[in-house]
Amino acid sequence: MRFKCAELKEFQIVGKPLSKTNEKTPIYKMRIFAPDEVVAKSRFWYFLRQLKKVRKVNGEILRLTEVSEKSPTKIKNFGIWVRYDSRSGSHNMYREYRDVMTTGAVTQCYRDMAARHRARAHSIQIMKVAEVKASDCRRSTVQQMHNSKIKFPLPHRILKYNKKSIFVAERPSTMQ
Repeated sequence: MRFKCAELKEFQIVGKPLSKTNEKTPIYKMRIFAPDEVVAKSRFWYFLRQLKKVRKVNGEILRLTEVSEKSPTKIKNFGIWVRYDSRSGSHNMYREYRDVMTTGAVTQCYRDMAARHRARAHSIQIMKVAEVKASDCRRSTVQQMHNSKIKFPLPHRILKYNKKSIFVAERPSTMQ
C-alpha cells in the first residue's frame, strides 16, 4: 500500500459475498484508514480475503462512507493496537498518541512505525483505535502532557525593532 504525504482518511466499508442461490449471506463491516477510496476498497478486499476467504470477484461492496470526526477541535489521547510484519516475524503492539482527530493519530502511527521499526505501510495492520482517558494512559510521552502546570519556554527570542535604531553599540540580549 503506497501512501501519499497527505493525512489518511477513515472509511467505513460494508460488503458481502455474492450468493449463488437466493440464500442469505453474511454482511461484513470494516473500519479502514487509507488516503483515498480506491486504496480503502483494496484494503477491504485484502482483509476480507485473509479473514473470510472472500475475493473481490466473488463479493460486492454495499456501502463506502468517509467518517468525519465528532469533535475535531478537542485534543484527545488515542490508543492504537497494531500488528505488523518485520523481517523476523509478525508482532503485536500497543501505541499511544495525542491528536485532535483519529486519522491524525493513525497517520502519526504509520510514520512512527516507519521511523522506529522500518515497517512499510503495506505490512502494518491497524487492529483497533480507541480514545483513552488521561488516567488510563500508559506511555510516558503521552502522560507528560497531562500536567496542568506544563510550560513551554521560549529560550531564544528575537526582539522586534519597532522604534529602536537598527544599528546600536551593544549586542541584543536574546535570553530572558
